[in-house]
Amino acid sequence: MGNNAKWYVVHTYSGYENKVKTNLEKIIENRHLEDFILDVRVPTEEVVETKGDERKTVTRKVFPGYVLIKMVMTDDTWYVIRNTTGVTGFVGPGSKPVALTEEEVEALGMEVRELNVTYAVGDNVRVIDGPFVDQIGLVEEINESARKVKVALVMFGRTTSLELDMHHVESI
Repeated sequence: MGNNAKWYVVHTYSGYENKVKTNLEKIIENRHLEDFILDVRVPTEEVVETKGDERKTVTRKVFPGYVLIKMVMTDDTWYVIRNTTGVTGFVGPGSKPVALTEEEVEALGMEVRELNVTYAVGDNVRVIDGPFVDQIGLVEEINESARKVKVALVMFGRTTSLELDMHHVESI
């Protein structure tokens, strides 16, 4: 079931994000929905606040009033989420929830797509996405932590280095 799961955004009453998360986790356990509702998150970040001369690090919600849920959308799971105390509804037009795209999920840092890099520095690669599609270039640098690759392409008779996302190139 889990392979059909997508991330959805649920709107909550202000300040109820953690309570909604806790309530959902209890409901998932009690109703044995672990195969349908896989993850419930309230994204947070550490920020430094300054009050006068005092600086302290605090955790704050990235999206106040929202909870992210990875789930398989069925009538039952929709009903369970929608009727959880503190939930005002799914994000989407009308009552139809809209799943986040893979790009949105990755940009939010919710999941990292597994990349199988089959090229190394010095290899020729083909650009498979973006404005330079089908161009052939030479890998100059690979930055795995940033998921970027620097490729030297010949454009207008000149060699130009471009930084591209790793999944926008393939080995040839």
